[in-house]
Amino acid sequence: MHYIWKEWKENIRGKGLWLSLSIIVLISVSILFRSSALSFDKGFYVLLINLFDTIIYFIPILCLFIGAFSIFQEKEQKTLIMLLTKKDNYASFLARKSLGLYTVVLVPLITWFFLYLLLLKFNLQLDIKGYSIFVLAIVCLSLVFLQMGAAIGSFSRSRMQIIGYTIFVWFYFFFLHDFILLSFLPDVTHENVKLFSAGYFLNPLQAVRMFLETGMGVYSFGHMSRLLQAFMWTKPASFLLGNLVFWLAVSFGTAIVFSRKEGYE
Repeated sequence: MHYIWKEWKENIRGKGLWLSLSIIVLISVSILFRSSALSFDKGFYVLLINLFDTIIYFIPILCLFIGAFSIFQEKEQKTLIMLLTKKDNYASFLARKSLGLYTVVLVPLITWFFLYLLLLKFNLQLDIKGYSIFVLAIVCLSLVFLQMGAAIGSFSRSRMQIIGYTIFVWFYFFFLHDFILLSFLPDVTHENVKLFSAGYFLNPLQAVRMFLETGMGVYSFGHMSRLLQAFMWTKPASFLLGNLVFWLAVSFGTAIVFSRKEGYE
């Protein structure tokens, strides 16, 4: 609880969290205005997909920066060294700090989307289950990239390194990961399609997108080819859960192994 309160006080005085939330609010409201011409009964799903396709470009990089600078600030202000000298190891510090980050970022985000649902009620026919799937997808995406950001902040020694690593991670998941998989696509067969599927859904953006679009009925797997059936060898929710656990564990472990107690800037 101490770390959550400390994280909240630090972020409420800063501009990063409020700037990030403002961007999400502006995007959401603009999508709502643009969707005013949609039909009352079917427009709800179109709006959510359009909103997701837009904010998916912003949430990862915003969470990366928030997580990275939150950890790096502890090194800049020398509070990390003081915390670790009080019989507290880095793993314990990182776990508590991560919990604080999750709370400070997700509570305002979920609160906004609850208010956004009230705005949608006046324009579109609501589907609470579909909207819950949408919010859960956003939460999972935020968790993954917040933890990656915390890892970046742990091993970075300057703010310039944070910016470089953050842009690279964002660019990799949005462009390089799928580009690399495309080079292996001609060699995909029934024997290795599950391995290719695991690599594809290792990208959190693809795992979240598949979970959202299948959960909302955009995609149906009722009439799949044998190869596609082998590709979707488990449920989209299982892919998302596996992706979430994998990246949280990898990011947490990387932060511990390569952590630096001080920064230059």
